[in-house]
Amino acid sequence: MSTTLQQSNVDISTLPARLLELASTHPKDVALRHKHWGRWRETTWAEYADQVARTAAGLRSLGVGPGSRVAIHSENRPEWVIADLAIQGLGAVTVGVYPTSPASEISYLLEHASVSVLITEDEEQLDKVLSVHADLPALQHIVVIDPRGVRHDKILTFADLLAAEDSSEAFASSVASLDPSSPAILVYTSGTTGPPKGALISHANLVASARTFVPALGAGMRDEVLSYLPLCHVAERLISVIDAVWSGSTVNFGEGGDAFPQDLRDVQPTVFLGVPRVWEKLMAGVEIRMSDASWLKRAIYRACLKQGQRIAPRRMTGRTGLGDKLVLGLCELLVFRALRSKLGMSRVRVPLSGAAPIAPQVLEFLWAIGIPVLEGYGQTENTAICTLTMPGDVRLGTVGRALPGVELKIASDGEILTRSSGVFQGYLNDPAATAATVDTDGWLHTGDVGELSDDGFLTITDRKKDIIITAGGKNVSPSEIENLLKVSPFIREAVVIGDRRKYLTALIGIELDTVGNWATRRDLAYTTYADLSDKPEVYALIRNVVSAANKELSQVEQVKRFVLIGKELDHEDGELTATQKVKRKAIERRFQTEIEAMYQ
Repeated sequence: MSTTLQQSNVDISTLPARLLELASTHPKDVALRHKHWGRWRETTWAEYADQVARTAAGLRSLGVGPGSRVAIHSENRPEWVIADLAIQGLGAVTVGVYPTSPASEISYLLEHASVSVLITEDEEQLDKVLSVHADLPALQHIVVIDPRGVRHDKILTFADLLAAEDSSEAFASSVASLDPSSPAILVYTSGTTGPPKGALISHANLVASARTFVPALGAGMRDEVLSYLPLCHVAERLISVIDAVWSGSTVNFGEGGDAFPQDLRDVQPTVFLGVPRVWEKLMAGVEIRMSDASWLKRAIYRACLKQGQRIAPRRMTGRTGLGDKLVLGLCELLVFRALRSKLGMSRVRVPLSGAAPIAPQVLEFLWAIGIPVLEGYGQTENTAICTLTMPGDVRLGTVGRALPGVELKIASDGEILTRSSGVFQGYLNDPAATAATVDTDGWLHTGDVGELSDDGFLTITDRKKDIIITAGGKNVSPSEIENLLKVSPFIREAVVIGDRRKYLTALIGIELDTVGNWATRRDLAYTTYADLSDKPEVYALIRNVVSAANKELSQVEQVKRFVLIGKELDHEDGELTATQKVKRKAIERRFQTEIEAMYQ
């Protein structure tokens, strides 16, 4: 980041204020790009601020002001971040709603947060809201971003909000009067064990996150990011709003969905955050691509990958020698450079993994092909501020050291505790949960179990509530076993079972693309996901994967039996959270018959 940017934001206390500063100092620089019908359109910082100000004026006309709560229910697109900053600039609170949320969950969130205005994406999302509208007396206005097909007289459009004129002075005045200690956003937790809780995060929390991460990542105006993870989640909010606005980076919005790989290739981001599922999918995609290559290309790839894996540990600690560099240079020329370009990783400067633990084997693969992924750890409740692995000091299995300004310790029961300026204000309407999460000394009880080395490296074992205690009294971390299984390109989901039982079992969901490719190459016909999962040949394939994983586990950690589930786990079916985390209790109820059969 340039010296000018570092000096200019010293006294800025909110993100909307930082936006206005960038609009003044860098009005013609590109802030946003959006791919629409195959073409990329650009929005400058001046245009960004103008649209935010006009959106704020439109919301003000609907009665939105300090303390109001406005929800955004949409896929990632420029209107999401424009509305977010407009809401914050008015002193109101932004409430994100996942676009995959079913109507029942939408109803719960909007009612719990007392949302007065909802900004929804299109007819499909609108229909969900209208089906529960009668149960939401506080909801006074609905705004649709894309009104195609909408036939409701009382529904406003986002264009209606943008119709306001001469709104810049009023918005600047509103921003200037903001109290940094007041709530800015309301982020609902994933709700793996019960109803989601609404975490109140202040303007000061957001700025603290920006001041922590922008220097740590070295982010600046030349950086490009691709916004694709749900903006409701604190991780994507960190990349696409907090850090982007603070550092002046350019945020790109692709067409999403199945077009994500092409979006990635188009943008070639310099900073990229991937959850473990994204990195696992990328690794599986390389395996598919290589299996379809000629024997010569496969041989060269395998040889270079082997060398990359051999040298990776030294790259992680910055100790590569001249011989290593010569070998890597040849592999770059033959394989890795072109491979990273096809993956959309040719320019990546800071590749990150977060939001859930990632298997060390996946990180080893990525480092081997020249994608030096750094792992971080944070939560909604601390505005993502906790630890980060730094280049030149990467230790597989850990999530790095505490970021500047973060205190970290392990409680007597192994729980990770953290304290920083990112610790949230509490859960909306839930003082008991707040008191259980943040103690009187300001320590955030994360709910995660871990270990802290003498030199400050943090290792996360599992979620405290997910630890399995076998019938023999042994404590087992299911996530470590599940991650080991999911390293295989053939496994998408793995849920380890065994609490209070004699041995461990697993529910396994196959990866449709890679297993389908494997079956096709063997002339094994199938029609559906369930049909493919039911093939004896596929069971044998996964049995080999499980057997290989068991060799790396102690006796008590080994998976003795498993079943292949005949459906892809889904958020709308209540099996996954919106962030694709498994709801273990729901899974155990859904597949109770299959589980009990493994113990008979």
